[in-house]
Amino acid sequence: MTSEQVGGVWPLIPAEGLPPTGALVGIDWLSGGAFYCDPIGWTLHNTAGVTNPNMMIFGAPGRGKSSAVKTIALRLMAYGYRTLILGDVKDEYEGLCRALGVSPHAVGPGLPARINPLDFGPLGRDWTHLGREEAARRAAIVFARWLQLLRGLVGSQKVPFGPTAESAVGQILRDLTGYATGATSLTEITIPQVWQALCDPTPQLVTGCRYRSRQHFLDDTRGVRDALGALVHGHLGGLFDAPTTVKVDWRAPIQSLSLSRLEPLGDEAVGIALMALNSWGRAMTDVPHLSGHQPSGQVDLRVVVRDEAWKQMRLGEQAVASLDADLRLSRRDGAIQIVVAHKPSDMLTVGDAGSAAVAIAKELLHLCSTKVLLGQDEAIGDELSGLLGLTPMASGIVTGWATGGRGRALWVVGSRQFQVSGILTATETALTDTNNAITPSAPRGLSPVVPSDDSAAGAASR
Repeated sequence: MTSEQVGGVWPLIPAEGLPPTGALVGIDWLSGGAFYCDPIGWTLHNTAGVTNPNMMIFGAPGRGKSSAVKTIALRLMAYGYRTLILGDVKDEYEGLCRALGVSPHAVGPGLPARINPLDFGPLGRDWTHLGREEAARRAAIVFARWLQLLRGLVGSQKVPFGPTAESAVGQILRDLTGYATGATSLTEITIPQVWQALCDPTPQLVTGCRYRSRQHFLDDTRGVRDALGALVHGHLGGLFDAPTTVKVDWRAPIQSLSLSRLEPLGDEAVGIALMALNSWGRAMTDVPHLSGHQPSGQVDLRVVVRDEAWKQMRLGEQAVASLDADLRLSRRDGAIQIVVAHKPSDMLTVGDAGSAAVAIAKELLHLCSTKVLLGQDEAIGDELSGLLGLTPMASGIVTGWATGGRGRALWVVGSRQFQVSGILTATETALTDTNNAITPSAPRGLSPVVPSDDSAAGAASR
């Protein structure tokens, strides 16, 4: 027979699996071998067309979505990865943090913790000793990040943030930090200070932004001022309006910032908090932009988990653009960005059909070369084919086989697909299973039983 006929004569023989590098996840049902998760390695070697290390994990509630994320993060720690949870909305990662000797930082009304989204982060180090070119390079990165955050915050209030407003706010950032006057040591600033500077503009700011008068400036920036003022006295008040007070040990295997105290305030408050945390987290981990900070060949490997990301995305086009920018930086940062959602259409609830926000959201699906699709209801089948381009057979795996047990998933790695059954040890089950919160405690002395849904899985578990 010819090579074209082989697939018809032996249709059940699978292709070669992925290289056995990275974290062991479970069993590949199609080949019967082990399946490993190595997004950075896949990207470096362009495995199966993987062009970035980002991951999206979809799954209906109760299908093991959070458990899968925590297990991947836990097993990658053995390879030098450290995990950052940028906004634990339901305290799902608290148990794992405490098991690793780390206490999560809680942000909420009445709590002492403060996070300053306009923190310089590592790029503000040793500013006094920087040369002119290096200082200009770092300043461009910092101010661009801050402008993106402020653009998103203003946009969340349905207020346009056009080029004129951007020019004014950008000048305020340079003035308040001292960069505009060539200060050898930059001053940390906060969002309320930016708002105050807009409310009481200096003559230099009015002239520099080419306004006819102070009143002209105030009239033209009224929408931006009102939007920032509402946030300063509202969702940002007492949380993100002062210098950072939490002391984060970035050498620890995991760090988490809890937002569970904000849940009673609604999705908008949580979304704004996630946007502020994302900007701050990007600043704190912006080590790759430090010239000479790391020895040659070394990378700060990190897993960044963005749970409930759709709450941020629903704030508008600029909020979606902010997340889009973070995902695009993953190749440079050496970070695996994991976006967690219930179903693919969650990414499209950010605006009206055909809007710019929806267009960016669709692009986000392609900025994650690896997609993990846990069990979904049959009604989601059309989404899988329409948004992700899955064949009817692949969609059937997600809406059929994957619903038969927790941890089962279709892994889409670049251009290839794998039918994977995740395997957990008893210890990992206790650390990662979110259902433990609603399950009565087992009697003392008894270990949790890990159900195995096939003989191969049972053998691997033993």
